[in-house]
Amino acid sequence: MRSDAINPETILVVDDEAGIRDSVRGVLADEGYRVLEAEDGRGALQLIAAERPRLVILDIWMPEMDGIELLRHIRDSEPATQVIVISGHGNIETAVTATKLGAFDFIEKPFSLDGLLHVVDRALASQTPVEAGAADSDVATLGIGGPADGPLVVPPWTERTIARSVVINGQGLHSGIRTGLILQPLPPGSGIVFGSISTAAMIPARIEYVDSTGYATTLYHNGIVARTVEHLLAALHGYRITNLLVKMQGEIPILDGSAQEFCALIESAGVQDQAGVVEEIVIDRRYEIGDRDGGGEYLAIDPAPCFGVSYQLEYPPPVGRQELTFQFTDTASFKHEIAPARTFGFVHEIETLERMGLASGGRLHNCILIGDNGVVNTPLRFADEFVRHKILDIFGDFYLLGRPIRGFVTARMTGHSDNVALLRLLRERFELH
Repeated sequence: MRSDAINPETILVVDDEAGIRDSVRGVLADEGYRVLEAEDGRGALQLIAAERPRLVILDIWMPEMDGIELLRHIRDSEPATQVIVISGHGNIETAVTATKLGAFDFIEKPFSLDGLLHVVDRALASQTPVEAGAADSDVATLGIGGPADGPLVVPPWTERTIARSVVINGQGLHSGIRTGLILQPLPPGSGIVFGSISTAAMIPARIEYVDSTGYATTLYHNGIVARTVEHLLAALHGYRITNLLVKMQGEIPILDGSAQEFCALIESAGVQDQAGVVEEIVIDRRYEIGDRDGGGEYLAIDPAPCFGVSYQLEYPPPVGRQELTFQFTDTASFKHEIAPARTFGFVHEIETLERMGLASGGRLHNCILIGDNGVVNTPLRFADEFVRHKILDIFGDFYLLGRPIRGFVTARMTGHSDNVALLRLLRERFELH
């Protein structure tokens, strides 16, 4: 007889391999869960209808009815039931497909039982997604171009995640490999974490895990790598997201070369404020690297009422000199003034990058190419799009201290390596370990 409510203690394991079912049943039973088993989709549907388990752990590759088809049935009949998908032949495309269909998470075989338990705990602790709009809709836009008139009013940094899991497909700029991205909510205090679909290993989005800064910011930890993280981190910074799991496969997709599509992805998920406040890192004096009075690279941060950036860029013609000051007082101004600015490069650099094994995914639609006489492949979104993109990169890199920063950045002809050098100085000064 069908019960009237979902059984909070019941988990259904669906896999045609008896050994997998035995292992998963054993570890879940040890944690006090009631565990049901099915070896195929038909048997699973019968148990779901009769028992209404709170969670289903589902293998993709099964005879007769595969896991994707079964997932569709579960979503139609029991939309409140969480589903964790596992696969021995998974890739980011499979993971993206499963997530689009409503799976809570995707795990690739062979998986660690401890890693599985961690995902089970997250799935059972997750709340029903709520609809939410864009962040900071009640905060007035103060704009760009210098300090706003009057005192800056900046909202406190509350803990924040997204309301539901979302996915996006794309191509890695430097690897050239077709890839994708899954964003999943995390509870308060989790931070921003990058995870691989093929292992249980995680990389916290922290400065201590920066592995390289050549043309992009790359993180490395526990045997996995996350390349080209800066544009996504910039969007998370701009939307004040403090807790999030980013599941990927080696490199964050470049999309159109800006953070614009990441902003749209966050808005499609909705933002969810959480209990607690994030303590900002309040800059107490000037910290700097480089020669302030020279003409080369220089980067500094000073005390300020909010996060802001003043960037000076100067290249030979046809680019020339560009300067811009941006005060981060709300999400709307970031979304409209900084996020759309695309990465750029010079035609004469392409051959060098290709010899280095970089920019394999560079296409005419995902970066601005500059030739001897100007931009050769796309209309500019802003007359000063190049300097805006440099500010975008700073927004991403400066979110790697694990907490937001209250301070004003002054930069001249700097890049990722300079950003990371100053962040490491701040990490030591504020003992952020």
